[in-house]
Amino acid sequence: MKRQHTQTPVFDQGRAIRLARETLDIEAAAVLGLKQQLGSSFVRAVEMMLVVRGRVVVMGMGKSGHVGRKIAATLASTGTPAMFVHPAEASHGDLGMIKAVDLVLAISNSGESEELIALLPLLKRMGAPLLAMTGKVDSTLACHADVVLNCAVEKEACPLNLAPTASTTAQLALGDALAVALLDARGFKAEDFARSHPGGALGRKLLTLVSDVMRTGAAVPKVGPQAGFSELMREMSDKGLGATAIVDDGSQVLGIFTDGDLRRLLEKGIDLRATTAQQVMHPKPRTISSDALAVEAVELMEHYRITSVLVLDAAGKLCGALNSNDLMRAKVI
Repeated sequence: MKRQHTQTPVFDQGRAIRLARETLDIEAAAVLGLKQQLGSSFVRAVEMMLVVRGRVVVMGMGKSGHVGRKIAATLASTGTPAMFVHPAEASHGDLGMIKAVDLVLAISNSGESEELIALLPLLKRMGAPLLAMTGKVDSTLACHADVVLNCAVEKEACPLNLAPTASTTAQLALGDALAVALLDARGFKAEDFARSHPGGALGRKLLTLVSDVMRTGAAVPKVGPQAGFSELMREMSDKGLGATAIVDDGSQVLGIFTDGDLRRLLEKGIDLRATTAQQVMHPKPRTISSDALAVEAVELMEHYRITSVLVLDAAGKLCGALNSNDLMRAKVI
């Protein structure tokens, strides 16, 4: 048998760029078109989601399902308890995850997804409110919904007008619009966002306290005011902070001595061997409370152009110390 040779398609770079630009134009137009479709139904949807006692259960098949997972994740991270349930899995037991106190957000561009339609009688009997996000306001899904969110698009970005492209972009944007309206109505703040993202950069900045990252106990460099210069330098070298606190017998901070102070004294040609800590210290150093946010320590260091700061407890006594390296290790900066 003769081997059949398949012709390698010719890649037209100019056509690829043109189609990419057309795709972005079509999808941008689809999102902008949603503005004209917003109205009382959107307001009613937000009101229903605000008062739901359970969770917002997002459902969708195929590409709408992928969008639904993202919408559920966005809602959950912005103050609205939510989860995604796959319609096909719901028909095989996962329907038990949905309760009457929940609210169902069903997503289907056609509004005729068989797996979703099969669940409608059961959801109605259960008593869970139903929001429909669909491009067909006269579809079966829309007819059974309590509120319909119209996400119709003029055409798909796909040249064949078949693959879900502009329609899923519109669904995603409408889901974001719901999340933003809800978080604003709930008075959701950056601190609330951080609590649901403790592993992220924002979470570390807004949740990490100075007490979480500071050096404590024997790791805190400190000497008395009458300590000799050699003792002062030994404490700085042993603790590796680049500075040491000078404290009285009650742990009240009298001053600080840093690497920078040492360089400045050497430049002046001062004989340091006969000096005491009190004579060379910098009085009234910058300090921070142990219950302050670590990001506040960063701001303090940046503002005064210093690399270390002493930490005080509620009684104003020295309880810790930290420098920029400590904050970098904690990924606060």
